[in-house]
Amino acid sequence: MAKLNFGGVVENVVTREEFPLKKAQEVLKNEVIAVIGYGVQGPGQSLNLRDNGFNVIVGQRKNSKTWDKAVKDGWVPGKTLFEIEEACQKGTIIQFLLSDAGQITLWDTVKKNLTPGKALYFSHGFGITYKERTGIVPPADVDVILIAPKGSGTSLRRMFLEGRGLNSSYAVFQDATGRAQERVIALGIGVGSGYLFETSFKREVYSDLTGERGTLMGAIQGIFAAQYQVLRDHGHTPSEAFNETVEELTQSLMPLVSENGMDWMYANCSTTAQRGALDWWKKFRDATLPVFNDLYTEVAEGREAQRSIDSNSQPDYREKLDAELKEMRESELWQAGAVVRKLRPENAK
Repeated sequence: MAKLNFGGVVENVVTREEFPLKKAQEVLKNEVIAVIGYGVQGPGQSLNLRDNGFNVIVGQRKNSKTWDKAVKDGWVPGKTLFEIEEACQKGTIIQFLLSDAGQITLWDTVKKNLTPGKALYFSHGFGITYKERTGIVPPADVDVILIAPKGSGTSLRRMFLEGRGLNSSYAVFQDATGRAQERVIALGIGVGSGYLFETSFKREVYSDLTGERGTLMGAIQGIFAAQYQVLRDHGHTPSEAFNETVEELTQSLMPLVSENGMDWMYANCSTTAQRGALDWWKKFRDATLPVFNDLYTEVAEGREAQRSIDSNSQPDYREKLDAELKEMRESELWQAGAVVRKLRPENAK
C-alpha cells in the first residue's frame, strides 16, 4: 500500500503494480463470488471478474429482462446463473449490487444467507450508512466491505476491455475474519480498478450523493440548460447554442482536462478565452458554493437519502422516471444534441 501526499493530505492508495492480479487470484482462490443484481454495476463487475479468472456466479430474478441479459452475456442457468436466494446460498462473498431501494426490499433474503465467515460487499455506502432508514444491519460474524468504481458499470467494462482501469474507492466497515482487508483489495483489482483509494462507507456515500447531484449530473445539466437558454434567447441557432454549450466541452476540452489538468487546458486556449475564464470562474464558484453547502447538509443529515428511498420505493417510480427523462430528452437542448451527434464524422453516413 502506497501513501500519497496531496498537498499535505496523506492518502492510502493501492495500485495494480503493488497488488497484481495474480495475488488477487491467490487471495480469492477458494471463494465463490455471488453477484446479486444485474442492472447498473452487476454486468461490468461480474464480467470483469469472470474474465480475470475468478469463480463468479450471478443471482437475478428469473423471467426478467436482466435475467435475459445475463444469459445473453454468457451466464448459464443452473451453472453460473441462479435465482437470488440460491446464489446467496452458494456465495462465500455476496456482492450486493441491487439498487438502494432494491437492497431494502431483498435484505431479509440476503441476511438469512450470511453465514459466519462470509463477506458482504457493496459498491455504495448507502444501505449501511443510513441503516436506521434502510434496516440493513449485517450480522457481526461476516466481513462488510466496499468497492465503489468511480463511474458507471458500462464505463468499468469498456475501460477493462480497452486494457485500462477505472479508479475505485475501497472501505472495510466490519472485519470479522481478519481477512477483510485482503479480500476487499483483491476484489477491487478483480473488478478492473485502475487504482484503489481508501475511504469509509460514510465518506463514500456523502461524496457520491453530492457528486451525482452536483458536477457529475445535476449541476452540469442545470448549467447546460441555463447557458443554452441564454444563447437561444439572444437569437443564436440551436446548433450554435448546443455546440458552444455541450459539444465543444465534451468532445474537445474535457479530454484535455482529463489528460493534463485545467491549467494546461487554459494555457493552450486563446488568450481571449484564457482571460475570460480566469475572470469568471470564481464568480461561478461563489454563486454555486451556497447551493453545494446546502446539498451536502441535506446528504449528511439523511434527508436526501430519505427522499430517494421514498421516491424509488413507489410502485409507479419507473413510470414517473420515464416521464421525467422524456421531458429532458424532448427538450430543444437535447434534440439539438441528437442532431449534432449524428453529424460527427464517426456517425455520419
